[in-house]
Amino acid sequence: MPSASNKRAILYRMVMGSHVCPWGLRALHLLKRHGYSVDDRHLTTREETDAFKARHGVATTPQVFVGEQRIGGHDDLRRYLGLKVRDPKARTYRPVIALFAIAALMALATSQAVYATPATLRACEWFVSYSMCLLAMLKLRDVSGFATMFLGYDLLARRWAPYATLYPFAEAAAGLLMTANVLTWLSVPLALFIGGIGAVSVFKAVYVDRRDLKCACVGGDSNVPLGFVSLTENLMMIAMGLWMLTRMLLGA
Repeated sequence: MPSASNKRAILYRMVMGSHVCPWGLRALHLLKRHGYSVDDRHLTTREETDAFKARHGVATTPQVFVGEQRIGGHDDLRRYLGLKVRDPKARTYRPVIALFAIAALMALATSQAVYATPATLRACEWFVSYSMCLLAMLKLRDVSGFATMFLGYDLLARRWAPYATLYPFAEAAAGLLMTANVLTWLSVPLALFIGGIGAVSVFKAVYVDRRDLKCACVGGDSNVPLGFVSLTENLMMIAMGLWMLTRMLLGA
């Protein structure tokens, strides 16, 4: 890697009337952030881009050069700079963690708006119901994709396939009713039913059968491992159902 006083790079990237390469913009930002003086060279036509690729024997742009050395594209540049490169196939809990964090902040914000304080019991209820709604929304983006992944481990769906398609709608309905605190006689058994079956299914697949599966909880295109976090979704529904059932019986 060149010294701080000799940090010069050449960047070739596509900049056309109908398309500006986003990876080129990211590469430009990375170079500038790391103190490089950048000779930013635009490839303004498809013919110019194809000729550049053929001349350098590369399949993609952008391409970064430092001195006489061709570094490569955006990911190659990150490696050159000692930065991590995201593996699109890597298993991660990040989507679920982000979802639960947003649900918690929404619940606190709602409590602040309604009760002038975020620290209320209702905020805890909203956290669970908001989480259910957000999880259902992600499943509903691609119901077929979710159902295919869900059929891999859910016990009821394996016996009756349409349940996999109905599940996100049931989860959304239960979450919305619990958020509004209406029709408790419907939302409670619904949450207990889908949460109970889900918890048993996940526990059996992960802890009894020891299967290595992806979780369908945030949709059929996720790389979230099936495990404790997946089990948490179902346990939250069960806990919420039991809490609201208790409140209803006590007339609270």
